[in-house]
Amino acid sequence: MVSESTDVEPARPRGGRLPRRERRAQLLESALEVFVKHGYHAAAMDEIADQAGVSKPVLYQHFPGKRELYLALLESSCDAIIDNCRRALESTHDNKQRVAAAMEAFYDYVDGASGAFRLVFESDLTSEPQVRRQVERVTTECADLIAQVIGDDTGLPEEPSRLLAVSLVGMAQVSARFWLTETGGLARDQAVALVSGLAWRGIAGYPLTDDH
Repeated sequence: MVSESTDVEPARPRGGRLPRRERRAQLLESALEVFVKHGYHAAAMDEIADQAGVSKPVLYQHFPGKRELYLALLESSCDAIIDNCRRALESTHDNKQRVAAAMEAFYDYVDGASGAFRLVFESDLTSEPQVRRQVERVTTECADLIAQVIGDDTGLPEEPSRLLAVSLVGMAQVSARFWLTETGGLARDQAVALVSGLAWRGIAGYPLTDDH
């Protein structure tokens, strides 16, 4: 049960017209707050419109229904995780640092103030095929990126490389969520160091190819 508080941020004031792209971004931001707070089923388009400071007709001009709005927001959230993972892997050529950077990308995302990770990893719509495809895309696309690095560096075939990569992605997202909710005062940097150290001890056991 969500307790009432006088510190709750008020809905945005209704303002003038915005360019379509800016209005869409504003609506997605407001929708994120409502979906994270209530979950999909309890979220209402009325509240999303109020939060954005627009009328319901304006909201429906951009998104024909709650499901379409949720899917657009989910896709954007999944894109953000995948982009974070890509940037982490491209940030260095040192593989030990790559492992740490990839882990940190997941921890940073889960620790974000918006709570967007709940749409991806704790969705109450995973029985919906379109939602499930988006959620699974995070694992598959991040694993593809990591598998490429593993294959290039170790010479392992594609399937073993992908299995190791999926295992690393699973370790990152599950441990990050556990850290956020269950570990109390453990600092994020300490948690990242612990888990990336564990991952590196495993992945470093595979010898580099002659080219590295």
